[in-house]
Amino acid sequence: MILVTVGMQLGFDRLIAAMDTLAPQLGTPVIAQTGAGNLQPVNMEAHPSLQPDEFQDLMERCKLVVSHAGIGTVLNAQRIGRPIILMPRRANLGEHRSDHQMATCAQLENRSGIFVAWEVGQLGEKITQAMAYVGAVPAHSTSADDLRASVARFIETGCL
Repeated sequence: MILVTVGMQLGFDRLIAAMDTLAPQLGTPVIAQTGAGNLQPVNMEAHPSLQPDEFQDLMERCKLVVSHAGIGTVLNAQRIGRPIILMPRRANLGEHRSDHQMATCAQLENRSGIFVAWEVGQLGEKITQAMAYVGAVPAHSTSADDLRASVARFIETGCL
């Protein structure tokens, strides 16, 4: 299953429309969290919003995440070892107030497990690349686990 998410604050009809067009060709179910968008997809299961536990369950069950360049989604996908395709919202298309998502993608592009589709026409190719990458992303990092444990210990006790 592929999970598409655009966040809760803004719609991102350009991404939803592109994924709805591609969905019949992908050979796997596509579930989308569509946010405040106006488009009602016909080729994929769509939910304007999902409860946090529902969203996390979908994240853990999916093979691939396709998303706006929301850093929380990127971190979650990396934490659970899911490849992610980012498509940045663009201010000049009225999708956001600034191009900070473009800057985020520029910084994250070419990192392990992160793919960037700068244009709608690149999504199919990026999905093919990311699906080939499935299983290559480690489920978790022991060093990241150690860091989290150290930070939690410091917060609780003030000592490392």
